[in-house]
Amino acid sequence: MFHPLLAGRLMLFLSSTLAAAAVPGCQSRCGDVDVPYPFGIGPGCAMDGGLELTCTGNKLLIAKTSLEVTRVSEADGKLWMKNSIAKQCYNPATRSVESMTASVNFSSRPFFLSPVDNKIVVIGCRSLGYMQSDTYVVGCSATCGGDMIPDNGSCSGAGCCQADVPRGVRDYVSFFNDNYNTTQIWRETPCNYVALMETAAFNFRTSYLTTTEFSDRYSANLPVVVDWVISTKKCREAKYDRTTRYACISNNSACADNELDIDECLDNVTYPCGGICKNTLGGFVCSCPGGKHMMHGGVCMPNERPIWVVPLVGASAGIVILVIGITCSYLFRERRKLHIVKQKYFRQHGGLLLFEEMKSQQGVAFTVFSEEELRQATNKFHEEQILGHGGHGTVYKGVLKSGDVVAVKRCMTIDEQQKKEFGKEMLILSQINHKNIVKLLGCCLEVEVPILVYQFIPNGTLFHLIHGDHGCQISLPTRLRIAHESAEALAYLHSCASPPILHGDVKSNNILLDGNYTVKISDFGASTLAPTDESQFVTLVQGTCGYLDPEYMQTCQLTEKSDVYSFGVVLLELLTRKKAFNLEGPEHEKSLSMWFLSMMKANKLMDILDDQIKNDENIEYLGEITELAKQCLEMCGENRPLMKEVAEKLDMLRKAMQHPWVQQNPEELDSLLGEWSAPGVVNTGNFSIEKKVVMGLKSGR
Repeated sequence: MFHPLLAGRLMLFLSSTLAAAAVPGCQSRCGDVDVPYPFGIGPGCAMDGGLELTCTGNKLLIAKTSLEVTRVSEADGKLWMKNSIAKQCYNPATRSVESMTASVNFSSRPFFLSPVDNKIVVIGCRSLGYMQSDTYVVGCSATCGGDMIPDNGSCSGAGCCQADVPRGVRDYVSFFNDNYNTTQIWRETPCNYVALMETAAFNFRTSYLTTTEFSDRYSANLPVVVDWVISTKKCREAKYDRTTRYACISNNSACADNELDIDECLDNVTYPCGGICKNTLGGFVCSCPGGKHMMHGGVCMPNERPIWVVPLVGASAGIVILVIGITCSYLFRERRKLHIVKQKYFRQHGGLLLFEEMKSQQGVAFTVFSEEELRQATNKFHEEQILGHGGHGTVYKGVLKSGDVVAVKRCMTIDEQQKKEFGKEMLILSQINHKNIVKLLGCCLEVEVPILVYQFIPNGTLFHLIHGDHGCQISLPTRLRIAHESAEALAYLHSCASPPILHGDVKSNNILLDGNYTVKISDFGASTLAPTDESQFVTLVQGTCGYLDPEYMQTCQLTEKSDVYSFGVVLLELLTRKKAFNLEGPEHEKSLSMWFLSMMKANKLMDILDDQIKNDENIEYLGEITELAKQCLEMCGENRPLMKEVAEKLDMLRKAMQHPWVQQNPEELDSLLGEWSAPGVVNTGNFSIEKKVVMGLKSGR
């Protein structure tokens, strides 16, 4: 009985006894896999070095490779092994397509990829994958949509396609066409795949498109069938070559040329060669005799240049190629290092946690930008794009690819305690939806200090309106409206947001005005979620001089009453049109809050109030507002009102000013705001305002 064995370009027939026997003293089994001769485990145990195998941890490997062999058949002249798949996935974290190739190289071994038992399989809804070797490029395109509806078990182009493996292929690399990827469809179809695998082991499933099931199943366990041979010589060559071990030495063996490889030199039409043709395994080499050179199309032409020019040109080209290679290698290495650093920052700032939160909260309008996107939007953060500077960073005007105008804030520092939860906090802040709060649109986490992207507000800041040299008249109703809208926004952050949010840097520079001069509270660079335990209290004092809560400066514990104090200073700016802190002023006038309290104590408020709003019609309202400011500026936080109470008080005052009856009878203001609860005291909800303040303003004291 005879068993056929492929023999490179020759077919051998050996007896089953010879085929199954192992070299004495050599291991014949590894794990669950039998190892028949001519294969062998270890040096000297195989007929040929290319058939040597190793046994590591009960895994049978092709020697000097990581390819695991799962079965060997001497009767069929085949072996089965595991290989990896090539995949192409869009990474939403880095906003880039990441590809992984797969390859096999048997150029120094007597192995061929079986063209009968394997197929090239491409999976994806927008995928063009192919296999490339020295002599072949074979692939196909898979797509979805329209008439192309994927179906289980069908691999004919709808979500899955396949191509035949060419004959005689001993090495290959799987690639993707970069123009076909999952950038636009990654939520529905996360990845594309290319696999050279055993046909019988593959059955297409539509779940391979919508999940990572295919990758999880075959990532490093892709079954591949390999045809193996004893010799790569033809029979006539092997028979007379006594320097090698000729296998067909027995009377019970016969030699036959293997048909897996073709002789390209015999087909001059398909493989033209006008010179010297030398057949190789899987290909051919065409060369010219001395004095001639190869032209395109395989035609040899006489040399026109001196023979010394050729090596000179070759040397020059070699140097150029070497320089280009070194440069490309350096650039690739630097790019790789930069990518690793960006990923480190992204994870450090809670980017992965942010994506998990975004998945669980469908419909959240929040974007994680790449650094390159924001560089393009701001013209590489050009100084002409700067909108303003602050204690926490610089704000730039930017235009996204969509045409939307945004404000891009490059923060200077970030608290170490905030880093891990930063992404999650940004998502919480993005869900704030209030007409008087600037919308946080997104952030960039792949930089050392995160970059924030806000809604763009065109009309400048309250600071510019109050202190700018523009000659504008600002009426008391306008100032009261601005104060009320600002208080409403802060009250929303403190009382309605979940969890509560502390602004941390309330000041006139952070109160923006849109086209209708409607208030938009901005700059959450210093914002933090309200602490739930003592370990979460801020340990680094932050804010702006002139607005800082004295109690916060002593305890380093930011509370909602810290925002109330800062808002009280903004109220004073609206009433006086003086800056919160003035280094150039006299010592007692440097701090506006301290100056105000001292003037109020001395009954000289008229000396500090803005002349534009000092008139008889406004006296009652000015008394109410100044007393409210005083309450906000209490040294002890517990004695200050809640922001919600401040907003309610300002709302009542606005309604009182708009009421026609009150405008005709200012003295009746008391009855609208509340009844007298005691002689000389007006009850206005949670506030008690002494009547003497109003009377003092009337008398001009």
